[in-house]
Amino acid sequence: MDFKFMGGSMGSVVGEKITRLIERATAESLPVIMVCASGGARMQEGSFSLMQMAKIASALYIHQKDKNLLYISILTSPTTGGVTASFGMLGDIIIAEPKAYIAFAGKRVIEQTLGQKVIEDFQVTEHLFGHGLFDLIVSRNLLKGVLSELFRLYGLPRK
Repeated sequence: MDFKFMGGSMGSVVGEKITRLIERATAESLPVIMVCASGGARMQEGSFSLMQMAKIASALYIHQKDKNLLYISILTSPTTGGVTASFGMLGDIIIAEPKAYIAFAGKRVIEQTLGQKVIEDFQVTEHLFGHGLFDLIVSRNLLKGVLSELFRLYGLPRK
């Protein structure tokens, strides 16, 4: 997902492509690694974009639960909205980049909803990790080695 295009928002085409990727990986018994950088669902598409989250989650359920295959979610900055609320957090292993902004709703919306101020950086990787939201914090320069080690631990062959 490219954040430079419409905030990396997920519309019906993006949702379909991600679903097909998961279905193909499932059919070929391959792990899925998804790198997320998204502003959430594309609201101008209405319910079509919102349904993509359920569609992707359903494909991941088959991949993870029915076929017992690995799904690794890598969250980059920013990962927000429905992507965070759905497939971004469904990984068997969830990795976040250091200092990434990861949230469902923005700080202003949360403060208006709660009627109180929230602490600075409460939607940044390190704070969220301290509350158990991720499994690992890994910088990009170390990611290849970490993924290789995770594959080894899961007994996945190297190709």
